[in-house]
Amino acid sequence: MWIYGVVILLFLIISIFNYSENIAEPIGFDKLEQLAKDGDIEKVEVVNLKNANIYLKKESLDKEQNKDGRRKTFNPNTPNYVYNIGTPEVFQNDINTLNKSLPPESEIRPRYIEKTNWAAPILGWLLPLGMLVLLWMFIMRRVGGGAGATGGQIFNIGKSKATLFDKNSKVNVTFKDVAGLEEAKEEVMEVVDFLKRPKKYTALGGKIPKGVLLVGPPGTGKTLLAKAVAGEADVPFFSISGSDFVEMFVGVGASRVRDLFKQAREKAPCIIFIDEIDAIGRARGKGAMQGGNDERENTLNQLLVEMDGFSTDKGVILMAATNRPDVLDNALLRPGRFDRQIAIDLPDLNGRREIFRVHLKHIKTGDDVKADVLAEMTPGFAGAEIANVCNEAALIAARRDKKSVHMDDFNYALDKVIGGLERRSKLIAPDEKKVIAYHEAGHAICGWFLEHASPLVKVTIVPRGMNTLGYAQYLPKDEYITQMEQLQDRMCMTLGGRAAEEVFFGKISTGAQNDLDKVTKMAYSMVTIFGMNSKVGNVSYYAMQNDTMFDKPYSEKTAQMIDEEVRKMIEREYQRAIDLLQEKYSDVELLAQTLLEKESIVRADLVALIGERPFKEPKSHLNEEDVAKSDDAPEEVIG
Repeated sequence: MWIYGVVILLFLIISIFNYSENIAEPIGFDKLEQLAKDGDIEKVEVVNLKNANIYLKKESLDKEQNKDGRRKTFNPNTPNYVYNIGTPEVFQNDINTLNKSLPPESEIRPRYIEKTNWAAPILGWLLPLGMLVLLWMFIMRRVGGGAGATGGQIFNIGKSKATLFDKNSKVNVTFKDVAGLEEAKEEVMEVVDFLKRPKKYTALGGKIPKGVLLVGPPGTGKTLLAKAVAGEADVPFFSISGSDFVEMFVGVGASRVRDLFKQAREKAPCIIFIDEIDAIGRARGKGAMQGGNDERENTLNQLLVEMDGFSTDKGVILMAATNRPDVLDNALLRPGRFDRQIAIDLPDLNGRREIFRVHLKHIKTGDDVKADVLAEMTPGFAGAEIANVCNEAALIAARRDKKSVHMDDFNYALDKVIGGLERRSKLIAPDEKKVIAYHEAGHAICGWFLEHASPLVKVTIVPRGMNTLGYAQYLPKDEYITQMEQLQDRMCMTLGGRAAEEVFFGKISTGAQNDLDKVTKMAYSMVTIFGMNSKVGNVSYYAMQNDTMFDKPYSEKTAQMIDEEVRKMIEREYQRAIDLLQEKYSDVELLAQTLLEKESIVRADLVALIGERPFKEPKSHLNEEDVAKSDDAPEEVIG
């Protein structure tokens, strides 16, 4: 680049000097005659029979009448005046006539010279050529995705886009930064240990696994675990996304797969990580266009060949992650390609506790913040959601100008993540607010007096998010199987809001739309998936519904029977909710009025109003003071 700069600078200097000859003051013959009679002219040069360059004597430049002829550049060869001679014959005759009236020492003796501006033609063809070269380089960089990366030119479009992490580009994430995935960590750490100490395993006849597939819901830490592998393994680590193989050009995906595994073999032992492998690993033959070229299938075929094509002693391990294992091709999942499938599920109570401890290390927290309490308050949260809660709590504490993050900040962050931002500025009519209060009171009372309902944490009628006008927060326990009685109690509790509207107002509203959606899905699952209906029987259409694209996997008569049983089930639980609320009429009335007054109440308030829950509850680290009310948040945070 500095060579280009020097060349351009030289051309600019030459152009300036050439241009300086053309900036002299133009004059007419009268001015020329006056200069000659005053004896100011030193010499006259006629250039290319067109212009006469007139140079004045040094002492003549000080005259007032010659001030417009002083040089405007530092070039000493610049003339003071320039005169257009017209035709050479006429000019020479005029000069001869003028010389007759001048003394001999002032006579003008023009000198005729030829000058060639060689820089102008060079710049004339060099500048357009340079513009074309720059345009070509710009197009190549845009098409290839950048000049510095592999495949930075159109001719390298079939090269792999994988990012290589080795000793020169070490990843700072280690297994200490991964919490709540102990079993998965053990499986992956064994793969890393195999690459570090292969003789420990090969001495007993073991072979290195060819592939490890990480499967789990979004946000559970699949990519984080792969980063930890890259940080722990002292071997090259190639990272690439499944979508990086897909391109508009035919054959590019397969070519990139070949190039990726070629690089991996050259650097073996090493690890290849493909994130979101379902982008290229979908089952073949489903939804394919007939008569066309399916680039994704060609890429998958090449991946299958490469995974089963290199020998096991090369030390190349393929890791992949997906949250949609059901769409992957069976040939990709078989042993010999992905030998290990590691399930990474949502963390349980102990897992959430460890995840909170990892994130709380980087936050200035008060003495009242405990990982055990936060873990109990976040059932069903994935690792990414827990990280989001910790970050939100830190931001809220910063808005409140605190020196550390306290428990009330975490409570407000949890409410914000679950229900959305508080919208106290949203004006709700008193009649509508009353309906909302009784609706939420119906939920709370049903949950309080149903044995299998989850323990209540908080009830609020403060609007949140886009459509949430109020909600009741519960604390479900971690469970892996659910009995029919538990599902029925949850359905009844969910319908408690609609039932309260009918009991106390004699009419219903649209506020129960989300509740009805949950109940309908739950009822259909009980009938068609879990076999919890005596009339339909012990049948499950779950897998058949996923495999069937257009038709239901049962007859119209069975479909009618399913619809009837679902309606009966929902109506039965709805009537049960109405009966319970009529029985606890005064409790609902008291709770609703308290909600209208305070807008938010916690479990301690409910105990003070209607007494303890008549069922034994599991032991918990959660105390009443750990649950802050929403109105504890300052006005600037509520926004």
